[in-house]
Parts: sequence; C-alpha cells; structure tokens
Amino acid sequence: MTTEELIAARRAEPWREVLRKSMKNKVRSSIERVKMNELDPDYRSRVRTEEVNLGLTKEQAIIEAHRCLDCPSPTCMRGCPVGIHIPSFIKNIERGEFLEAAKVLKETSALPAVCGRVCPQEKQCESQCVQLKMGKPAVAIGYLERFAADYERESGQISIPKIEKKNGVKIAVVGSGPAGLSFAGDMAKRGYDVTVFEALHEIGGVLKYGIPEFRLPNRIVDVEIDGLRQMGVTFVKDCIVGKTISYDDLHDEGFRGIFVASGAGLPNFMNIPGENLVGIMSSNEYLTRVNLMDAANPESDTPVWRGRTVAVIGGGNTAMDSVRTARRLGAERAIIVYRRSEEEMPARAEEIKHAKEEGVEFMTLHNPIEYLGDERGRVKQMRLQKMALGEPDASGRRRPVPVEGAIETIDVDEVIVSVGVSPNPLIPHAFKGLEISKRGTIIVGEADMRSSLPDVYAGGDIVRGGATVILAMGDGRRAAAAMDEALSRENR
Repeated sequence: MTTEELIAARRAEPWREVLRKSMKNKVRSSIERVKMNELDPDYRSRVRTEEVNLGLTKEQAIIEAHRCLDCPSPTCMRGCPVGIHIPSFIKNIERGEFLEAAKVLKETSALPAVCGRVCPQEKQCESQCVQLKMGKPAVAIGYLERFAADYERESGQISIPKIEKKNGVKIAVVGSGPAGLSFAGDMAKRGYDVTVFEALHEIGGVLKYGIPEFRLPNRIVDVEIDGLRQMGVTFVKDCIVGKTISYDDLHDEGFRGIFVASGAGLPNFMNIPGENLVGIMSSNEYLTRVNLMDAANPESDTPVWRGRTVAVIGGGNTAMDSVRTARRLGAERAIIVYRRSEEEMPARAEEIKHAKEEGVEFMTLHNPIEYLGDERGRVKQMRLQKMALGEPDASGRRRPVPVEGAIETIDVDEVIVSVGVSPNPLIPHAFKGLEISKRGTIIVGEADMRSSLPDVYAGGDIVRGGATVILAMGDGRRAAAAMDEALSRENR
C-alpha cells in the first residue's frame, strides 16, 4: 500500500468520518490556537535542568486537535522530513485515544518526544497547514506530537513498533545522534541486526551534548533510546570508528552495510585578533562541558568558567542555548551579538522569545573584530563593528556590511563563539575511497544517501554540514530504505 493509499484508507475509517461530521470546519477554524504552558521566566533563568516548556494538558490537547481539518490531501505531511501521518495521530488525540496517537508517531519517527520539543515545526509541517491559507494560525502539530509521546511515556504503556523477522544481516551505524538513531530504528524494524558505535560515553550525540536540559531533558532522550534497545538495537560506547575500530575491522566482523552519522563537531572560529585569549571558547566546547560533563556541578571534575558578562557570537539555536545556559550559570549580563538584524536570525522564534524573557540582551547589527585581554591573557573587552544590511546574499538574507568608523568597545569576561560547525574529519580520512566535498562533507546521492563506497551510506551533519534534528532523521530514514533495497536485491 502506498502512502497515499494508506492516508485515504485511514481517513475513510468510520470513527474518522464521525469526527469530521461532529464539528463544521468553520467552527474548527474559529478555535484559538493553544498556548504552551511555561515556567516563570525569572525562576527558570536560575535553574538549569528544569524544562521551560511544560507541555499541554489533556484538555488543551483535545481542544487543539479539534482545529485539524482532516484534509483529504494533508499538505502538512509534505513538510515533514520523516513523513509522520499527522492527521492520523492528531485525530486520535481528538477522540481521546492518546496511546494510539503515539503508535502512529512511532511508525515513522524514532524520536517523537524529542522532535516534539526541538524541531522547527513552524518552518516545516506547520508551515504547510491549510489553516494558514485561511488567515488562521497553524495547528500546533509540534505541541501535539510532544503531548502524545509524553502521555505514552508517563502511562508506562510504551509500545514497540512491529519488527519483521530477523534476517541475520549485520549493519553498523557510526554515531548515535538523530540521523544514526533514526536509521537504526528503521533498519531494526526491517529485521536487521543493528549495532550503533558511539565515540563518547553517552548515547545520543548532539541530543545529549548540544541541547541543554531546559530545552530537552536527558531522561526524555534516554527513554527514546531504550525503546530502540527493546527493538534489538545494540549500542557500543567509547568506540571511535576510524581509530578504535577501522573500516576493514567492520567488514571482518561481518557488517554488510555502514551508515555514517558522525556529525559536524568541528567548531568554526572567526580568526580575528585576540581569539586565543583565555575565556573565549566555542559553543561546542561550552555546551559539551555543561551538558555532557556536568561541569556546572561543583562536584564535577570538569571545569567551566562562569563569566559575569558573557557575549555569545551568533544567532542560531546553538547560540541561544549557549547564552541561556550562561544566564543560568550566573551571568549578570548575557548578550547575543549578531551581525544581521533579528529578522534574519536562524534561531527559532520561540528560542528568541524565551531568551528575551530570561533577560538576555540582543546586540544585533554588530560584529566582533578584535578581543582585548588583561595582563594574565584573559579576555576583558571586545571591539564591535556596527553593521548595516545591504543586498541579499546567496542565503537570501540581506548581506551585513560595515558602517565606516562605527566601532564600539564593551567589557566582557567570557565569549562563546557560535558561528557554525564543520564536519567531523575522522571518517572522511579513515575510509579510503570516500568522495569528499571542499567543505569536508561526505558526498552522497540525494535520493539514496549512498556514498562512493557501495556499502557506505551517510546522513545528517556529516553530509549537510549542519542542520536540524528532523532533517538528520529524514536522512536516516532515506538511507535505511535505500540500503534495505540494495541488500534485498543482492540476496534475490
């Protein structure tokens, strides 16, 4: 059955027809979009491990689910990189079948509770919602996804997707971030013997080291990972593929296919004077120390500098995570420095809103050009070039250009640089024969995610050079489908 046929069949089920007839679309569209329940800004800006968004109540979820018009051709699904059957799970919420809603999510998503929290739905599924064409807010698909996944977890009745008969074929996954986990889940469903190799001591990749607990609690990630274990996925920690174990070793151990999802953990810097001063670090290092190494805990062996005046350079979600973390670690003044205007910021609108509520300052249209240090070599000031917006560049955003003579100096005692990342170079160098781009990414086929090595597929940041959780998961799903098809052909 094709996806289109499955959508039509589910929509034609008697209970769905009853729901549609129970309320006219005009009434559904008149319902106000639900607002997320949140912790108080003043309180949450001082606590690091309590989640800001509190989720929806049952009553809120059911009301919001009524806003879905159950379209015959659901455009929202076109905006979802992993192909979640959105109307099907939402309509189950509307009728109060929350566990069924969670089962629908798990058909295509290995990490629904994660995606419901960190995916930019406003740019993906929700941006395609029919309600927008009617001048109404989109259905809160992300909030409802989170609700269904959380309800299932809290009920203790966690379902495991249907697993095909084991075929005995061993598959290796390099990296346990969203791309690797999504791929592993899909291959496990197909009956493969999947082993995920993780270089760090914790499973989860960027979900653990890159995203703070106030946005994505570790316990949520752990439950999703445990679900994959129950599906038969094996996880090996503290194992660096390309160092601890080689490409040839994987073959010798009988692995028939390899999916590389090693991410983009190499931070970029701006290469400006003073950037090597003490107190200046990448957002990767800062967040890894705090999130993964528990550096904020006084009993931790991993140190982290707690600046009083902290500047974070950049305007993406990682920059917001860093500046909000600094605020929680006691920064009296936490500042976002971004060379474009707020309208051009790539960060989610919700993250910008939360940062402002928590007391973060925004110095937009400013760009650092030099850092100044004290006699001990520690950063004490930074010089900022004021910018103006010119013509659009290749990204479609207006290019920032310097305003001649407009330079100011501000005091800082910690700077976190969040201006992008580059792919992890280990696998590209260790797997001889891989075709690599000038940026260091692995070149793959767009449709099948297959590399120049026939048994190696890749996805996520190692291919994209930096992207969202859900796009990485979409890569994992495409690679799994393509690898399964290729291996099935070989066995015919």
